[in-house]
Amino acid sequence: MNDSTDLLKSVRDTTSETEFYTPTPDGYKPGKTKYIAVFGTVMSGLGKGIFSSSLAKLLKDKGLTVSPIKLEGYLNIDSGTLNPFRHGEVFVLDDGMETDMDLGTYERMLDQNLSRANFATSGQIYRTILDRERAGEYLGRDVQMIPHVTGEVKMRLRELAMQTNADVVSIEVGGTVGDIENAFYIEALRELSYEEGEENVMFATLTYVLEPPALGEQKSKAAQLGIKGLMEYGIHPHMIACRAENKVDEKVMQKISLFTNVPIQRVFSMHDLPSIYLLPEGMRKAGIDKEAIKHLGLESRVDHAADKKNTAQWATFAKKICNAKGELKIGVTGKYVALRDSYASIIKAIEHAGVANDVDVKLQWIETTDVNESNAAKALADVDGIIVPGGFGVRGTDGKIACIKYARENNLPFLGICLGFQMAVIEYARNVCKLPGADSTELDPDCKSPVISVLPEQKQIEGLGGNMRLGGQDVLISPDTLAAELFGGAELIRERFRHRYEVDPEFIKTLEDAGLVFSGRHSKHPIMQILELPRSVHPYFLAGQFHPELTSRPLRPQPMFVGLVAAGLEHQKLKG
Repeated sequence: MNDSTDLLKSVRDTTSETEFYTPTPDGYKPGKTKYIAVFGTVMSGLGKGIFSSSLAKLLKDKGLTVSPIKLEGYLNIDSGTLNPFRHGEVFVLDDGMETDMDLGTYERMLDQNLSRANFATSGQIYRTILDRERAGEYLGRDVQMIPHVTGEVKMRLRELAMQTNADVVSIEVGGTVGDIENAFYIEALRELSYEEGEENVMFATLTYVLEPPALGEQKSKAAQLGIKGLMEYGIHPHMIACRAENKVDEKVMQKISLFTNVPIQRVFSMHDLPSIYLLPEGMRKAGIDKEAIKHLGLESRVDHAADKKNTAQWATFAKKICNAKGELKIGVTGKYVALRDSYASIIKAIEHAGVANDVDVKLQWIETTDVNESNAAKALADVDGIIVPGGFGVRGTDGKIACIKYARENNLPFLGICLGFQMAVIEYARNVCKLPGADSTELDPDCKSPVISVLPEQKQIEGLGGNMRLGGQDVLISPDTLAAELFGGAELIRERFRHRYEVDPEFIKTLEDAGLVFSGRHSKHPIMQILELPRSVHPYFLAGQFHPELTSRPLRPQPMFVGLVAAGLEHQKLKG
């Protein structure tokens, strides 16, 4: 039994007066799971999630089981109430957990579904501890940041390791080193390395290499000071990713290597690339994956045949990104277009669909607050298809409806998502069915024809009370429809939802009699989930009450986006 095992065995009893308080799951074996922790320095938004997920992907390609986790510093229990302008999109997991957008990056890179066990916030950590304190589980001890809060963090990491039987748990610490709110995470990881053994934990940090235009050269001082801040917490990095606009100069990396005692082969230039999906291949060529394997002693677990196959497959995908045969412009009509992170998953889903169609898709951002029926044609003149994305509230909805009407009447390929689905129903009810006052009770609680509403019986069906319908749900596909064609004839698919309002069943027959097809429904109840127009009426008019972008993966693009891009190419040809 090694020192780490002795230490953990001696402190499992939480009633003990020992200062080595570190609760551990029953059956946990130190050394079985390795840990990689990624920190950010200098400034936020550098791409910790992209680096961390790319490294995790390289390890998974080698046949290892990798479980990522994002540790967020904010006190919210989840990301559901965060404004997209402040924090980017809310990514919904299959189990209904509303998370940070980085979880989407992990799911796409690793091509695996994650759960609430892969996401933790300070609010979750504190609530768990306070609930235990109120229940008397600490038996009179004063509850402190160290060891109780840090102990809870370590417990979650070890529970994740056991639940997923992980070879590697990849940990991303949100925020920037020096922030007050993430300091206890950093301390917990320092303790983790002490308890697990240095050979079982690897620390990686992102830093930023400045290149002031007035100087005309890269400067490493801010990067050095940022890393110094991490070292002051007692954490010495084993690997450094240098973010920069241009490739980091070899001398700059040598300077950082010398300052930090990190071998030069573990200092990596993470400069801007045309696509984040080119990063794993760049890291592989630089040997970053091999360095991680070596440090963690994972050589015996590597499946070389799987690694070769997965490397070739990804290289083919990456090559297509750089060698598209054409260009296509798709409009995104929304109200958060000033911040692209609000639509991060849509951007990636379109990129996946573009590769599948061998075309470079350029997105044109259209602020719908300023669009109406009189100027919709001008706003959409340059695009060969539109996406009407999700959102909440009244602002911009009239513009979305105007865009949908134009697309329907002018054979412009259209994909509606969540609120976009509801706006398509309202547009059809108003302009085709001629229903007076057709609207959503979200937008107008007193409307005459509430084609979109929250119904008491639907609340009971889903058991949601006043909450949103969240997470993965089955969708029953009608045969001989566009949806059936797109999903390869599947009768049942699973997609992710995040909404409160539904199509009111009272109006379904009216809408269908007027030609609208509900090709996707709840498997048991009258809840409409996909709508479309027949191909004989429109080349591509499709919308989902769910968020199809959340299930798109690089090598398994979401069919509704693939279909939109294909239809856009046909529209481009016809337009000449």
